[in-house]
Amino acid sequence: MRKVVASIVGSGGDAAPPGPSPASAPATAAPSAPAPAKGIIAVGSDHGGFRLKERLGFRLQEVGWQIIDCGTDSTEAADYPEFAHKVAEKVASGEASVGIIVDGAGIGSSMVANKVPGVRAALCYDLSSAANSREHNHANVLTLGAGLVGENLAWQIVQTWLATPWAEGRHAARVAMIDEVDRRYRGGPVRGRG
Repeated sequence: MRKVVASIVGSGGDAAPPGPSPASAPATAAPSAPAPAKGIIAVGSDHGGFRLKERLGFRLQEVGWQIIDCGTDSTEAADYPEFAHKVAEKVASGEASVGIIVDGAGIGSSMVANKVPGVRAALCYDLSSAANSREHNHANVLTLGAGLVGENLAWQIVQTWLATPWAEGRHAARVAMIDEVDRRYRGGPVRGRG
């Protein structure tokens, strides 16, 4: 975990990336940690997270991820529960291996996503919370607050989150307990183990 964090922090921190201004085009990706195995990511946002979702999606595609865009498609007022639910369903069904949702604070989207059986959504606001949510809690959905983290920090969080493997070991029993609570209150098999 320290190697991943050190390589990301060493890649430029929050310095502005070269190239077009954020208002005119997505920023180019800065050098990053070694790329994880690529797959399918469902992304979604409300109006407050739209611009950041678009920039993150662009960067993810640049490094080889396939994106399922669950909306919204503009900065016109939109309700985060609709889009958070769509992303969570894609992950729970296995259509996407993981999901990323962006709203103003990231809190509401995390709450919605965690209502979907098999989803373990984590609101992350720094590199440590990103790594911990994956390593210890086997999170399969990341939520971000566009009003709380800038684009460069958000990108570093995403990179760290995707690059951090689940440690299993002593954490496996705790994740199994999370899944058991899920089954107890919702019934049916637990899905979305990605």
